[in-house]
Order: sequence, then C-alpha cells, then structure tokens
Amino acid sequence: MLHQYTKEFKYNWRLASPVMLGMLGHTFVGFIDNVMVGQLGTAELAAVSLGNSFIFIAMSIGIGFSTAITPLIAEADSEGNFAKGKSSFKHGLFLCTVLSLLLFLLVLLAKPLMYLMKQPEEVVALAIPYLDLVAVSLIPLIVFQAFKQFSDGLSLTKYPMYATLLGNLVNVILNYLLIFGKFGMPEMGIVGAAVGTLVSRFVMLGYMWWLLVAKEKSKAYVTNIKFFVLEQPMIKKLLGLALPSAMQMFFEVAIFTAAIWLSGTLGKNPQAANQIALNLASMTFMVAIGLSVTAMIRVGNQKGLKQFVNLRRIALSIFLMGFCFAVIFALCFLIWNNFFPTLYVDLNDAENFADNTEVIEIAATLLIAAAIFQISDSLQVIVLGALRGLQDVTIPTIITFIAYWLIGFPVSLILGTEERLGSLGIWLGLLAGLTSAAILLMIRFNYLTKKLIVIAAKEIK
Repeated sequence: MLHQYTKEFKYNWRLASPVMLGMLGHTFVGFIDNVMVGQLGTAELAAVSLGNSFIFIAMSIGIGFSTAITPLIAEADSEGNFAKGKSSFKHGLFLCTVLSLLLFLLVLLAKPLMYLMKQPEEVVALAIPYLDLVAVSLIPLIVFQAFKQFSDGLSLTKYPMYATLLGNLVNVILNYLLIFGKFGMPEMGIVGAAVGTLVSRFVMLGYMWWLLVAKEKSKAYVTNIKFFVLEQPMIKKLLGLALPSAMQMFFEVAIFTAAIWLSGTLGKNPQAANQIALNLASMTFMVAIGLSVTAMIRVGNQKGLKQFVNLRRIALSIFLMGFCFAVIFALCFLIWNNFFPTLYVDLNDAENFADNTEVIEIAATLLIAAAIFQISDSLQVIVLGALRGLQDVTIPTIITFIAYWLIGFPVSLILGTEERLGSLGIWLGLLAGLTSAAILLMIRFNYLTKKLIVIAAKEIK
C-alpha cells in the first residue's frame, strides 16, 4: 500500500531537488547577509528586517503572480502543444514585467509608512537607504521569476537552480567587499548588502535567459517573441490564475511581515530575534517550496493527460515526502534551538553583550514554535502547489485569507503584546494560521480530486 506512494519519491526528488537547492541557496545568502549585518549590531539587523518586510510583501505578489505560468506550460507540454506553451510564456512574461515596475513604484511610495509604524527611530533611519536600492532589484527578480516558472513548467528545474546559485555567489562576494569595505572597496554597511542584492539579481536574470536560449527544448519559446502583440483571451486566462495565486502568497507572507512589524513594537532586540528565527524557518520552507513546484508540475502534467487517479496518487506521494522532511527539520529546531541564534551575533562584543544575549534567548524560544509548525507549513504550501496544478485558485485564496487573517493574525495581535507572551505570542498566531490553512486546503484537494475521478469514470462508461 505504502509502496504505491514511496515509489514516486525518486522522480519527485529529481524534479524537486534543483528547486530546493536553488531556493535554499537564495535563502542561504539571506542567512549570510544576516550574519554579516549582525556583526554591525542589533539595530542594523533589525533595519534589514524592517526594510525587507516591505520587499517581502512586493515579492510575494510578484512570485505568486508568476506561478500561473507553470501549470499552463506543464499542461501544454504534456499535450505537445507548442503554440499554446509559447503564448502562455509570452503573455506571462509581459504581465510579470509590467507588475515588476508597478511593485517597484509601490514600495518607494510606501516608505513613509515606516515612520507611522512605531518602529525604533534608529532602525528606520538605517532601513530607508537600504530599501531604496533593494526596491530596484524587484524588477529583475520578478522578470527572472517569469523565466523560472516557464522553465519549471518544462521540467527544466535545474536551470533556475544554476542561475540562482550564480547570483548568490555574486551576492556573497559583493556583500563581503561592500559591507565591511574589504580590498579597497568602500565600507557601506547595510547599503553594501543592498548593492550586492541588486547586482546579483541582474546577473541571475541574464544567466537564466542565456541558459534557456542554449537549450534546444526551450530556445524556440524564448526567442523571436513579439512582446507587444497580445491576445485578450490569454491575458484573461493568465490573470484569472495569477491574481488569486498572488493573493494566496500575499496573505501568507503578509502575516509573517506583520510579525516583523509587531515585534518591532516590542523593541529592536525582539525584532532582531524575530529576523533570526524567520531566516532559519525560511531555509526549511524552501524544501517545501521545491516539493510545491514538483506538485504543480506533476499535477499539471496529469491534468493534461486526464489521468486523475494517477494525479491523486502522485500528489499524495509528494505530501508524504514533505511530511518526512518536516519531521526532520522540527527535530533539528528542537535540539539546536539555543545554538542556531548564536551564529547571527557576536558574543565577543562586550559593548553589545547584553543586547546580543537577549536576542539569542528570544530567538531560541521562537525556534520551538517554528519546530511545531514545520509540518503544517510544509503541508499547506505543497497542497497549494497541487491545487495550482489543477488550476484551482479561487477557493484556495479564500481559504488562505481566512486561515491567516481571520484566525492567525488575531491570535498574534492578542498574545503578542509585552503584557502577555510578547514575541512567542506573535509566533503562536503564525502557528494557528498555518495549521488552519493546511487542514482546509487538504480538505479542498481531497474533495476536488475525488470529484474529478468520479466524473472521469462516468465519462468512460
């Protein structure tokens, strides 16, 4: 019985591992950024956290929007319909480009909100110049996402990994040179980290395009594109998938961003601790993202073939695989919750020793909450990927809104005050939201797939 699911693990891994490695590499650079910036002080670490909170919201919309491309490409690929696939990619690329410019402008216009959010003044002063540069990097990042989702749809999951790893290498080198002023470069502090991010994202985009042009399977899709010759039905279809997908990711990322802002009202040390726990949890989440992309591709392929019994079995095999990884990560957080935060701060800094010690204590507590929600966080994003592969996006969007904002956020708001549980209360709200999302999305997937199997069986009769 179990073998019918575990036998899919090898192929699931082959598709998912490049996505995982690429995403983990990207998050690892965030880890390196935080470690490097953490050496400057807790105020600088909190400033990067605050600046990135605005970027994460914009990124969530852009990345969520771009995911609409993958199931359409996967379906067209399984059908052998090149024209449909190229049209899906071209229109998706156009929409992502327009969206990247709009999000860049939106972030710049949102900067004054920092002064109204009761954040520490020294943190806001450091965050503003950092945000200016990182906002520009949204443009190449979201355009890159269009190419990435297209490549994933063709099951060429290694190419985005290669591009991301190259971009990460560039980012780490530039960060080291510019944050600390090494080898004669100017010492720019956290602004140096922003420059590294900006340059690396342009490198990622250029290298990704070069890889796709060099590959025979993808070359015809990404060359000779009549960018402004657009068809209304395809625009409408993409928007119908992309807007709800963007909202799904927005609702989830926004509650984590709200956690950053709420922790900022508690002071710079709780905010810095929140950033450490969030960065570590993000690293394990990238593994779930890899499996989510795999679910989207494989479910999209089976949908194109109309093999719904197989579709359900394959999806359940990916859910099981995600569960196994989540249990391992939960144990790691529980065992090493006191150790991991020490990587982010300088305990030999006598002047800031008291601040750094407090940050470590808070972060260690938050990692216990992160350990508990590993399973629900993993399951909800993988099931979302499967539902996107089915091109079912509207109901899941409503589910994510209810889970995160009607269940999770009120818990964070009520328990996350200094008088109650503080930072831990904020993260208990995250746990409530993620668990609710996982349960409700699984119910939705179960209902849909069983319905499709029954309908297909009736058609055969």
